[in-house]
Amino acid sequence: MKLADLAKHLGATLQGDPAAQITGVAAIDTAASGDLTFVANPKYAAQARTTKATAVLVEPAFSEISAATLRIENPYLAFARAIELFYQPPAYAPGIHPTAVIAPTAKIGANAHIGAYVVVSDHVTLGDNAVLLPHVVLYPNARAGKNLFAHAHAVVREHCQLGDNVTLQNGAIIGADGFGFARQSDGSWYKIVQSGPAVLEDAVEIQANACIDRASIGETRIRAGAKVDNLVQVGHGSDVGQNTLLCAQVGLAGSTTIGKAVILAGQVGVAGHCKVGDGAIATAQSGIPGDVEPGKVVSGYPAIDNRQWLRSVALVNRLPELLRSLKSSK
Repeated sequence: MKLADLAKHLGATLQGDPAAQITGVAAIDTAASGDLTFVANPKYAAQARTTKATAVLVEPAFSEISAATLRIENPYLAFARAIELFYQPPAYAPGIHPTAVIAPTAKIGANAHIGAYVVVSDHVTLGDNAVLLPHVVLYPNARAGKNLFAHAHAVVREHCQLGDNVTLQNGAIIGADGFGFARQSDGSWYKIVQSGPAVLEDAVEIQANACIDRASIGETRIRAGAKVDNLVQVGHGSDVGQNTLLCAQVGLAGSTTIGKAVILAGQVGVAGHCKVGDGAIATAQSGIPGDVEPGKVVSGYPAIDNRQWLRSVALVNRLPELLRSLKSSK
């Protein structure tokens, strides 16, 4: 693709040879001639001057470099769109594999691709253009809207509801039983029936081996546009807000409420019945035992204001020095 055509497609301002050919995309440190790369993080700015890439996506104010530049407000998003031009994922033609098991009461929309050993149970409803890859299982009375894409071994349990444009990556489990047990007089545990479904609204993506538990009563809800990373646990009765990101190995205990546009970085844990306000951010491995105000950035355990946490960590690193100073002053 000519660089001029790529710039037009992305809506970027080109500085460089419009006839240069772009044949692929690559990271800035591995790019070669013919590749497009990007700079979105300032710490990689120096590498833009030495990269072998033919062109670099940068912000409008980025300094001039020897490589051609495509200047745009959001280089990372533009790079994501560029990848789509050079990588074509597998296409799945409509049809039902002979090994699939589909209940006669199931309702399957138009243009569905039903792969090998898929199980679609009684009274399941699927919208148009569903893609169910091998070994996907939909329990009785599950419902999904248009354009469901379920990768191999994804499971949707009974009565769970999925909106339009939902993606389930490999091994995602939607609506497994929440962890609910009541102690009996003899010390044993009585299982509490988990009767409430998990609900995924439009454009939700659940990535590999993540678990969205069903509720004992009520529902567990993942709101529109939220993205749930690999190995995340969403406890029963939780509510995850619109366009929120739950990064790898996040754990939400039961009845947690997460607001809109929240980012919980890797391995963040949130105690049950807590509320995390809209736009809040928790840095990696934070432990949240109580409510978090909207817009706050928190870190550490117990999670506190990020700036205070950074000062505290810096002080901890100086403790040996401070101790020596105290001893010498006596």
